[in-house]
Amino acid sequence: MPGRAGGPGLPQDVRRRDGAQRGHTVVVEAVLDALPSPTLLLDAEGRVLLANSAWQAAAELYGDDRLAIGIGGDYFGLARQLTDDPGSLRVLDRLRSLSRGERELVSFDYAFATTAGIRWFHLQASRVDRAGQIVVTHTDITSRVTAERASAWQARHDHLTELPNRAHLHELIDTELRRPDQPSVTVLFLDVDGFKDVNDSLGHEVGDDLLRQLAARLSSRTRAEDTVGRLGGDEFVVLGRDCDAVGAAALAARCQSTFDEPFQLAGRSARLTASIGIATASAADVAGLRSTDLVGDADLAMYAAKSAGRNRVRVFSPELRTAVRQKALVATELRGAIEAGDLVLHYQPVLHLPTGAVTGVEALVRWQHPERGLLPPADFVPVAEQNGLIAPLTRWVLAEAARQAAEWERIGLDLIVGVNISAAHLATGTLLADVTDALTTAGLVPERLLLELTETCVAEDPERAAEQFAALRISGVEVSIDDFGSGFSSLSQLVSMPAGILKIDRELVAAPVHRRSQSAAAVAAVVGLAQACGMRSLAEGVETAEQLALATELGCTYAQGFHIARPMPAADLERWMGGLRSRRAHPLVVAGVG
Repeated sequence: MPGRAGGPGLPQDVRRRDGAQRGHTVVVEAVLDALPSPTLLLDAEGRVLLANSAWQAAAELYGDDRLAIGIGGDYFGLARQLTDDPGSLRVLDRLRSLSRGERELVSFDYAFATTAGIRWFHLQASRVDRAGQIVVTHTDITSRVTAERASAWQARHDHLTELPNRAHLHELIDTELRRPDQPSVTVLFLDVDGFKDVNDSLGHEVGDDLLRQLAARLSSRTRAEDTVGRLGGDEFVVLGRDCDAVGAAALAARCQSTFDEPFQLAGRSARLTASIGIATASAADVAGLRSTDLVGDADLAMYAAKSAGRNRVRVFSPELRTAVRQKALVATELRGAIEAGDLVLHYQPVLHLPTGAVTGVEALVRWQHPERGLLPPADFVPVAEQNGLIAPLTRWVLAEAARQAAEWERIGLDLIVGVNISAAHLATGTLLADVTDALTTAGLVPERLLLELTETCVAEDPERAAEQFAALRISGVEVSIDDFGSGFSSLSQLVSMPAGILKIDRELVAAPVHRRSQSAAAVAAVVGLAQACGMRSLAEGVETAEQLALATELGCTYAQGFHIARPMPAADLERWMGGLRSRRAHPLVVAGVG
């Protein structure tokens, strides 16, 4: 009978459906258990129908008994307890709409506090059948989130000091500038004076240690609402929130005080200073202002502080920006002037003191500006040094001085030409090649050329200077050290320097009356030092008959200055020298960029 075939008391088709349902449940349970992540099967009301082994182990694994809900437990209620993320409530709404068949998938990342710390999970749910059952998996993504957050943090912070880096600083400043209730924003730009000396003398590892020490000091001296960041190198920026002009000055003073105590570097005590620039934007100024504008203004103020003598604080003013734009314009015009040959050389005679004869001239570069007229070197040489133009400028002077010397030789004036060389040109390593090119083009023999480097320039890199000086002298070119007495080069450096002439700085020669005896003693010492080193001496800046007599009496070989003659164009010099009664067959010509 059909009724019996299905079992006692139940129709056969009912028993068949129940068996199929139990078989289906067993299959689903096996599939869930095969999943490595904690997984639940829920009904449309959020009650737990099945929980896999990973879910059952979660309570013990994460130390939270709330996870020990079993069959029939309220998952939606549990979900409200597990996280305070406002997004979790929206997820519950999405899970309900998923159960109703209104969406195909729900995905959400959330944080869960465990006894071992915060863990991150990725929740993913999908609908099982028309009855509204859904499967929810919880995959632990803590490692991924931790790695992503670490990567994001590293991308926004300086690896050496762990301070906000350039990009993050600009983000923070832009945020402050856009804040509607922001009364004022201040940026301090700090640059360590002499940081390069620390790196060069003690090594980059010690330099890195200095930066870490400074970062810690700055962070400890600023307010809680301020942010200290590192732009790179030895440049730091401090963002002062709600900081007006008075507060900015106080903030800068605190930053400067970080240098009151010496730094301990490689077992040595080192005292350093800093130049600081300040730029403040009030609420009325922030419209359209960008972080790059404010940092740039503070940077300009910092350079003004450094130019004023270092260890100073300067506040930005619009005049600073105007000056920078003017310098940029001058640099562009100067580049064109060098290429077009709009420069000229003026020559100042040099007197040979033992004979009283004019034996040379120093050539000084001038710029024949189309609008501003004839410009002295002080108006453009510093710009050339700051904009990488000093080497092409000096090459032009080399070529023109050599050409003029060759021209003088053709009319009967055998002239030896000298050119001042800057430290920047010396550092290029092209000096010997540049000199050779100038001599070859002009058809001038090396013995007619003399090159000068200032004492401070030589002291910057004495080994490089000595090496190139030696190569020049071997080739036949004479070498001199200019402005001796203005720098701090050591005696050992001078003795090892292969130079033929020592030029005594004008400050020693033209000393005031009350220091005349000390000046005379200093000049005599330099003359004696030059003689001991096998050099000749030249007194610069001789402006009176008394100074000329003193230079002669003290044994200087040469002298130059306004008392002898002022600088003049080449044609005027030829006429001036033609009127002299006494002239050596081989006058000395000293040419320079200055």
